[in-house]
Amino acid sequence: MTVTNKNIKFNANGIQVAGILNVPKNAEKNKSLPAIVCVHPGSSCKDQTAGIYGAKLAELGYVTLAFDASYQGESGGEPRYTESPAARVEDISYAVDYLTTLDFVDEERIGVLGVCAGGGYAANAAMTERRIKAVGTVVGANIGRINRQGDPIQVLETIAKQRTAEARGAESMITNWIPRNQEECAQAGIKDIDIVQAVEYYTTSRGQSSNSPNKLKFTSMAKVIGFDAFHLADILLTQPLQIIVGDIQGAFGSYQDGHELYNKAASTNKDLFIVEGASHYDLYDQPEPVTKAVEKLHAFYTKNL
Repeated sequence: MTVTNKNIKFNANGIQVAGILNVPKNAEKNKSLPAIVCVHPGSSCKDQTAGIYGAKLAELGYVTLAFDASYQGESGGEPRYTESPAARVEDISYAVDYLTTLDFVDEERIGVLGVCAGGGYAANAAMTERRIKAVGTVVGANIGRINRQGDPIQVLETIAKQRTAEARGAESMITNWIPRNQEECAQAGIKDIDIVQAVEYYTTSRGQSSNSPNKLKFTSMAKVIGFDAFHLADILLTQPLQIIVGDIQGAFGSYQDGHELYNKAASTNKDLFIVEGASHYDLYDQPEPVTKAVEKLHAFYTKNL
């Protein structure tokens, strides 16, 4: 199916959020198409894996919207490089707002798809955003759980000192999500598959984007550490739910989180699909596992939107 894509902006709590809207051919004549909000991972942007899934789903007949999170990429918002769970979740509702203004979108057929941390945010948003009728996650991860590994209290103590310094005039501390290149990763002795492949994906031609500069406002991580993407899922997450993970496990724990979300969600219509032989990052962009994921998602959204 022929798809047109255009760069759009929508308002999210006073911030102009930049998105890519993918529209199947002749959408204006249909006036009742299903739509899917595509939510990118932490450190990512609309041009990477969320955009890949958005484009592929649009080819199957869905209107899709992938966007840069507030404070990141081509979206507005200060301070830059902030990762705010509250804003990330609210961005999704504002994306739904935007879709409801399009004449060719059926407002009763809007779903969400999140990748990695975007999957956790998507599930969390759906708990209170009842206009979302179906929830899909690909290697969905609970970013709070990931950042509570190690010594979160020590990190919070360091953040506290940094906030005081910045309140007194020090420059904002901007750090990196992952090692800056493969050499730095090797020198640090990092061998975990998720981190090694993250560096390959984000810092090489495989997935590199100027809108995903591997920069993070350090003090914003306090709210990330205190965030639980799956909190109240046992009560509020009732929409149809499709979870997709790979069976090759790494430090980011999306396999573990996928099982936790499946077991916890109140949804009576839910499925956990495991792509055999696929790692976390294989499901970002590698043709065979992504094709399997898209086929599963297509069947899911066809049935539930």
